[in-house]
Amino acid sequence: MPALYSYRIFISHAWKYGDEYSRLVRLLDNAPYFSCYNYSAPKEKPLALSRESATTREIAEAISDKIKRAQVVLVLGGMYGIYHSWMQFEVDEARRLGKPIIAIMPWGQINMPAYLREKADRVVGWNTSSIVSAIRELV
Repeated sequence: MPALYSYRIFISHAWKYGDEYSRLVRLLDNAPYFSCYNYSAPKEKPLALSRESATTREIAEAISDKIKRAQVVLVLGGMYGIYHSWMQFEVDEARRLGKPIIAIMPWGQINMPAYLREKADRVVGWNTSSIVSAIRELV
């Protein structure tokens, strides 16, 4: 059997909500007939910066480098409203780089920040088939 194509993804998220991020990663890891490489920067594997007290510009460049490698950017909609400054940067950078954006509706919710809804190429619910289908369609 041939190997599965491995989609290159970047997940925009906030460390404070690592559980939601981890649930999404598990969901994608367990999706049948789907493979992906995650370019995100979770708390346990942060951005590679030259020093601990990096400037805002250095952090932005490191995030941009990760987004450049990805084919698609996933944004957890529930975190966006609270931690919008860096997440907005990631959305804007994905748009600037021509990367499709998939906004994922928080589990059990019907609201999505207007800014994110406008910038997203697709808004999907919190379920495996919707997210994987959107990735396949947009990449």
